[in-house]
Amino acid sequence: MKRKSTEELEKILGTTHIDEIDAFISQNADSILTSDRPFFEYFKEVIQRKGLRRQDIFLDADIPERYGYKLITEEKRTRQRDVILRLCYAAHMTLEETQRALKYYRMPELYAKIPRDALIMIAINERPESIIDVNTFLKKNGMEVLRSSGVQE
Repeated sequence: MKRKSTEELEKILGTTHIDEIDAFISQNADSILTSDRPFFEYFKEVIQRKGLRRQDIFLDADIPERYGYKLITEEKRTRQRDVILRLCYAAHMTLEETQRALKYYRMPELYAKIPRDALIMIAINERPESIIDVNTFLKKNGMEVLRSSGVQE
């Protein structure tokens, strides 16, 4: 069965009565998040598909390995979207995959009308060599660089 988009599910919910929720969930089970750790499940699936190792991702993201593991498994949370963006970039995620990962981490998605976000979107699409190159691109354009883990919340 084909996975439904969020928009498709919202359209169905627009005509669904509260007493039909069980039917909605069973009919759309393949499109609904069932994990209590959706970011972890998604991140794991993406890096397996791409044949990447977590250690390499943490190294490329310039995030301490122990802290990175805790973030990915959602054992520890951060409010710093830049840290999650670093992980997504180092995991070679596309823009669409990055947006989904941010959503699963309950972070705001990148927004094209915000200049810094727009530059990050371009960097994700063009794939410079490293986070350092992305930060150089941001800095050159007068934007704040992607912060590293720094203060861990």
